[in-house]
Amino acid sequence: MCGIIGIVTDTPVNESLFEGLTVLQHRGQDAAGIATADSHRLYMRKSNGLVRDVFRARHLTKLQGNMGIGHVRYPTAGSSSLAEAQPLYVNSPYGIALGHNGNLTNTEALRDELTNTELRHLNTDSDSEVLLNVLAGELQKGGHPQIGHEELFRAIAATQQRCQGAYAAVALITGFGIAGFRDPHGIRPLVIGRRRRSGGYDHIIASESVAIDVLGFELVRDVNPGEAVIIDRDGVFHSHQCVPAEGVVPCLFEYVYFARPDSILDGVSVNQSRLRMGEALAKKILREWPDHDIDVVIPVPDTARTAALELAHLLGVNYREGFIKNRYIARTFIMPGQHERKRSVRRKLNPINLEFRGKNVLVVDDSIVRGTTSEQLVRLARAAGARKVYFASAAPPVRYPNVYGIDMPTPSELVAFGREEAEVAEFLGADRLFYQDLDDLKQAVSEGSERITGLDSACFDGHYVTGDVGADYLQKIGIKRSEKAKQKSLDLGDEDEDALLG
Repeated sequence: MCGIIGIVTDTPVNESLFEGLTVLQHRGQDAAGIATADSHRLYMRKSNGLVRDVFRARHLTKLQGNMGIGHVRYPTAGSSSLAEAQPLYVNSPYGIALGHNGNLTNTEALRDELTNTELRHLNTDSDSEVLLNVLAGELQKGGHPQIGHEELFRAIAATQQRCQGAYAAVALITGFGIAGFRDPHGIRPLVIGRRRRSGGYDHIIASESVAIDVLGFELVRDVNPGEAVIIDRDGVFHSHQCVPAEGVVPCLFEYVYFARPDSILDGVSVNQSRLRMGEALAKKILREWPDHDIDVVIPVPDTARTAALELAHLLGVNYREGFIKNRYIARTFIMPGQHERKRSVRRKLNPINLEFRGKNVLVVDDSIVRGTTSEQLVRLARAAGARKVYFASAAPPVRYPNVYGIDMPTPSELVAFGREEAEVAEFLGADRLFYQDLDDLKQAVSEGSERITGLDSACFDGHYVTGDVGADYLQKIGIKRSEKAKQKSLDLGDEDEDALLG
């Protein structure tokens, strides 16, 4: 999962892009980058690390121009190397920089076409570099010395026809403008905003509406699945349905975990959807355990708070903040390695003993994926003096790999894979475990939206909406991931390995 942004104004965009990326920092904390352009030249700065660490005043002053794009990375395909930090750039044709959120499912086939037939060089393992080169190759076929709107729409349409999987992308074409486009299912989010200025409008494209709000733009709409939008260097907005939409099928995990609660995605308030998740989960607990002995509901900060608050209200029990979060520790789920996730849970969350001591506690989290965090939270609750520890997940059991941009590709990493709910509870050390029902989760997200026609629930039910993911594909990515993990372990050396294990 990554965050992307693109802005065209009549003034320099460097500071706005920086501010926008800080708002989208929750979507990726591995690397950050910005590319800007004026009438004839492109400027870029990117590096591993948080936005505030990658960009200093001296860097921003060099990012000249009234149009640009930005990216924060959470590595899902490829690696965490600096070479794969985005935006990525190719100088031919025209000079193109691209930022990508999602994951292509036909990367290997496209890579073969690009290298063996189109003779393009790929320098990384990133599917984003593949996407960029497909777009560049399609633009090259036009053979025009100067790019135009129709030619760019044609090239994006050809790119969308060739690329399978999930993608929301922003592209900066030097001296011309920026473009944004979304896969035909709309799995990854992309929204459009505008701000009135003298003689026209400034425009913004971003992963979430919260970036639009914070920068003082007005939310206009979502980019439609299969659509492309262009904002030229003069701020003129163009849109075209490049390929037929396959419905509006956003990823459920955007609403469960990734998106900020103050965002609106495909017409759905993330905050309201999480309130409905808590309501549905409370009703399930009351159905299955009407005489429960829960004394207090404690959320896992931050994304579980909304659901936990509504759940506590409907159960008629106290809601308390029992875990205090160190806000200077990155989100553990999106950390690039399992060792780092294990190290960071204890450093990130510290219990308030008085909220646990002698009580039957229901700990509520947004989801349980690997179980690393959940198991340690149960231990922390018991160590803080809880009499009993129950655990609830606002999402159903995660039993299948996600191949559309979330780092959970192998079933063996998923705590619910091959286990019944009682077995998961035993693994976590919880006295009782409650999972959200999938139908209830879908209802919680889709309620109130006239746009959504379906929801990507592959990690819960194994149904992959793009129709091109089968057992062979899942086996290949599992093997590839295992090989990379082994190589990383070999590269660490004994001393570094011990340090990571703590």
